[in-house]
Amino acid sequence: MLDVCLLGTGGMMPLPYRYLTAMMARFNGSNILIDCGEGTQVAMKKKGWSPKPIDVICFTHYHADHISGLPGMLLTMGNAERTEPVLMIGPKGLSRVVGALRVIAPELPFEIAFLELTENEQSIQRDGYRIEAFRVNHNVTCYGYSIVVDRTGKFDVEKAKSLGIEMKYWNRLQKGETITLEDAVFTPDMVLGAKRKGLKVTYCTDTRPTQSLAEHAVGSDLLILEGMYGEPEKLKKAKENKHMTFYEAAHIAKNADVPKLWLTHYSPSLAKPDLFMPDVWKIFPNTLAAKDGQTAELFFED
Repeated sequence: MLDVCLLGTGGMMPLPYRYLTAMMARFNGSNILIDCGEGTQVAMKKKGWSPKPIDVICFTHYHADHISGLPGMLLTMGNAERTEPVLMIGPKGLSRVVGALRVIAPELPFEIAFLELTENEQSIQRDGYRIEAFRVNHNVTCYGYSIVVDRTGKFDVEKAKSLGIEMKYWNRLQKGETITLEDAVFTPDMVLGAKRKGLKVTYCTDTRPTQSLAEHAVGSDLLILEGMYGEPEKLKKAKENKHMTFYEAAHIAKNADVPKLWLTHYSPSLAKPDLFMPDVWKIFPNTLAAKDGQTAELFFED
């Protein structure tokens, strides 16, 4: 199961009823945070989730509404007696930006490793899942992210027995490891069926529609895109500031043929996103104007 929660859905400035941008996902004991706007800690506390297990923090870009909550988050993680390293992923300049923010959080009981994105597309393999980063089009360097859980084929017990493979090797083969013995070599394809459908969540804010976003949206079980503006007349402003409207996000979801779309990262002037949804549903009916704390639990098909 992959848990996903939009901790904050606001852009530019926090509001009494809307925290700034952050999304958290949990899979198999691993916790991933994408962006950390002001109020993220409070939103996480409301949700009942803990910051202590966060082992990966990704940043789309370094505007304040996406990273201003980081120093406090790190201090809270340290006060929770976290000692395991944390991996941070983001555009070039990540270590410099985080270093500057850490002036008020200089001493932490855990190490921070930095992975600065330099290519238009990069894939980061983790234990049991991978993070796909892809460059998008904002007025500063910005990336979207997909969290992908691949799923191997079903293990064929009878085939393993017929090949004389001892049970102690089964788990390793199922995880994709090749077993080399003195008198035999066993590969995963010898005992695994066809690859099964996995899970995928794609998250992207602060961009104009791009080919990279359109391509990475395909195959997502949940697509989370910014809807900075709901008012149709603000398309010109969206283009000038390199953001997206509700309707542009809906077209991306429609073309990618995803099961569902969540809108997020609303303009502070957009007090009631739901008012614009009837026109959005004409483009892509399975669209939700997400609110802070919006949660989904994604399960494997079988």
